[in-house]
Amino acid sequence: MRLRIGILALQGDFVPHAMMLKRLNAESRLVRKASDLIDLDGLILPGGESTTMTRLIEFASLHQPILTLIASGIPVWGTCAGTILLGKQGTDPRVRSLEAIDIEVARNAYGRQSESFHADVIIRELETPFEGIFIRAPKIVSIGDSVQVKGKFNDEIVFVEQNNVWASTFHPELTSDVRIHQLFLKFCEEKKR
Repeated sequence: MRLRIGILALQGDFVPHAMMLKRLNAESRLVRKASDLIDLDGLILPGGESTTMTRLIEFASLHQPILTLIASGIPVWGTCAGTILLGKQGTDPRVRSLEAIDIEVARNAYGRQSESFHADVIIRELETPFEGIFIRAPKIVSIGDSVQVKGKFNDEIVFVEQNNVWASTFHPELTSDVRIHQLFLKFCEEKKR
């Protein structure tokens, strides 16, 4: 039976994640209301604009249902803005964090859109570097003791894991490389057993 992965689809780049999952023969479900979270094997919080996503999550009454899903042990992965939402409460009061992973995240840490860049990311589980696309990317400025580093570029931590939560500051869904999505599906399969 195919894995069913939800993608928060209120704003941001949820479509590229859905296309990536389709390439890997996983079923994706666009999540716009609490009932869309039922019977998922995993959930992706995509990149986008974190303050807008916060407002839309509140409007759709999804904050507590997402927290409940995370507490149940279902794998959740945030990319870029999704990482901001999953981390500890930051300095921007417009972003209501889910506080699901013990990391501190700085928004737009590398600058404006024009300062976006590509860089080789060394991922712990991959034999060769992954091309990370960083668009107005956040920066993970500190991690808790139980957070594992999954990926770095230079000395910057850009990909982390704690329990059933993953967070990456780059956009794997905007490349043609399926390897990180494959790893997430494998993680979901393991947690399902």
